[in-house]
Amino acid sequence: MDGVDFAAVFDALPIPTALLDPGGVYLLVNRAYEAVSGSSQASLIGEKSYERFRGGPADQGAVMLRASLERVVAEGRVDVMPLLRYDVESPAGVMEERYWSLMNAPVLGPDGAVRYVIHRVEEVTAFVDQVRGRASEPMSRRAGPVTLKARMQVIEAELYARATRLQADNLRLHRALEGDLAELRREMERHRNAVADTSHDLRGPITGLQLRLQAALEDPRADPHDILRAALLDAERLGDIVGDLLELARLNAGVAAERERVDLAGIVRACLERRTLTGPAVDARLEEGVVVTGSPVRLMRLVENLVSNAERHARSRIEIQVAARDGHAVLEVSDDGPGIPEEDREAVFDRFFRRADARRADPSGTGLGLAICREIAHAHAGTLDLADSQTGARLVLRIPLGPSAPQDEGAV
Repeated sequence: MDGVDFAAVFDALPIPTALLDPGGVYLLVNRAYEAVSGSSQASLIGEKSYERFRGGPADQGAVMLRASLERVVAEGRVDVMPLLRYDVESPAGVMEERYWSLMNAPVLGPDGAVRYVIHRVEEVTAFVDQVRGRASEPMSRRAGPVTLKARMQVIEAELYARATRLQADNLRLHRALEGDLAELRREMERHRNAVADTSHDLRGPITGLQLRLQAALEDPRADPHDILRAALLDAERLGDIVGDLLELARLNAGVAAERERVDLAGIVRACLERRTLTGPAVDARLEEGVVVTGSPVRLMRLVENLVSNAERHARSRIEIQVAARDGHAVLEVSDDGPGIPEEDREAVFDRFFRRADARRADPSGTGLGLAICREIAHAHAGTLDLADSQTGARLVLRIPLGPSAPQDEGAV
C-alpha cells in the first residue's frame, strides 16, 4: 500500500463523505460532500454536523443525527439512520423538499476506542418521489402498458419504503433493548453486592464458632459451659443475619405480604409496649386515625428498627411523632445523639454500612436495619430519609394515607 495517496482517494469518492471527530465536528469532507451540501470544506471544518445541518421539521434531523453519532461512539458499530428529510434552498431562493440516506461508521484507534466517524450521505429524493407517485396510483390506471420493468420499479419502490419503516422500527427496538440491558446490568450488580454482603457479615460468627470448637477439642480443661454459651451467641448472631438477609431478599424480590388498614399510631404503641427501654426517655406524640394500607408485620419491623437505632445512639431522649400531612402518614423518630454527618446520610441505608460509633454502641448489630426499613417503606409506596435536626438524627417515614373505609386491599 506504499505510495497510495489516501487523501486523494477520499476526495475523489463519488459518494458524499465526511470525516468527523467523536463529538460530530467536521474534520474533512470530499468534493461530492461539498457539492450536495452547498458548502465549502473550509466553511464546514470545525463545525458540529448536527448543528450545521439541522434538517426536518422541529430540527428532527439534528436530534436523529446526534443520537446516531452517540451510538457509534458508545458501541463502536456502524449505524444506518432512518430516512431523513432535509430541505435545500434552490438557486431561485425556494426551499425544496429533499430526502437523504445517512450512515455513520466508526474508525477505531489502537486502544479500541472510536477515534473518528465516517459520515456518508446519499440523496434519495428522486426515489422517494417515485415511491409516492406509484403508491398513490393504482396499477390499472397508470399510463402505458404495465411492462416488466415498470413492475420491477414498483416492487423496488415499495421495498424501499418498507425498508425505511423497518429501519425506524429497528431503531425503536434498539433503544428498548438498551434500556433492558441497562436494567439487567443493574440487577446483576445488585446480585453481586448481595453475595459480597452475605459473605462479609457471615464470616465473623462462623469463624468464631470454628475457633471455639477447635479450642474445645484441643484443650480438655476448657469449661464446656463457657464454650457453649459463646457458641450460642455466635449462632444467635448468625440467625439474626440470616433473618435480615431473608427479609431483604423477600422485599427485593417483591414477595407480597398480606395487607390491611393499619393505624400507624397503634403500631408505635405496640412497639413501645413490647420494648424495655432502660436508657433514654421516650416522648411519643401520636395522632389518632393516621391509617395506612400495608402489612402490619413489616410496618412493626420498620418501627422496631427505627426505635432500636435511636436507642443505640441517644444520650438521654428519643422523640417519636405520628401525624397526617399532605395526604401522607408521617412517622418521625429523633434522638439526641451525635447525629449523622452530611456525607453519610445516604450511606446509612446501604447494607452492612456501620459507622464507628454504631459498632461501639452495638458490636453485634448486622448493619441491615435501616436498609430493611427503607425497602419496607418503598414496598408501601413510601419514602424513608434522614432530615435536618438541631441535635442527633431525625428519620422521617412518609407513606400515602389509606382509604377512609375498610376494604379488601390484596397484598404488598
